[in-house]
Amino acid sequence: MEKSVAPELAGAASDPPPVAGDRFDDIAALVRMLATVKQDPARHPEGDALEHTLQVFELVRAERPYDEELLTAALVFDVGRAIDRGAPVAAALLALAGLVTERTAWLVESLPAARAHAAGTLGQRARARLEAHPDFAEVELLATADRRGRVRGGVSPTLEEAITLLRGLDAGG
Repeated sequence: MEKSVAPELAGAASDPPPVAGDRFDDIAALVRMLATVKQDPARHPEGDALEHTLQVFELVRAERPYDEELLTAALVFDVGRAIDRGAPVAAALLALAGLVTERTAWLVESLPAARAHAAGTLGQRARARLEAHPDFAEVELLATADRRGRVRGGVSPTLEEAITLLRGLDAGG
């Protein structure tokens, strides 16, 4: 099955945002904005979206410590919430164009379907497509970490520690 970005976002990959430092500096700037995104305390007792994201990153890192693309997805999956709460996935994919791999973009784009899959609300054809994808286990792990990363005072790295880990994996790969 071919990995793809939604058709309305396909052209965005040809116009990457300006780079201040390396791609990880740009990713960190996007993720840092999540500190301004407050969440419903009943569903997210951990606090803001940045803390949630860092908990998700840590949960994924515990399972797949050497998968830089999956770890990047765990760090960036929510950045669209700081840009456009009405269309957060599309906003994230546009902001991340040129900064992440096609696989990472697919993981971010497919996370809502993986959440629906876990909840048993995904339609039969969509479920079959998702389950047939070679990265199904990884997007399922990301969805699980997203559900579990909601602990007040939970274990998580700082954003700088997460970025340093990603840089190390990128340099080693």
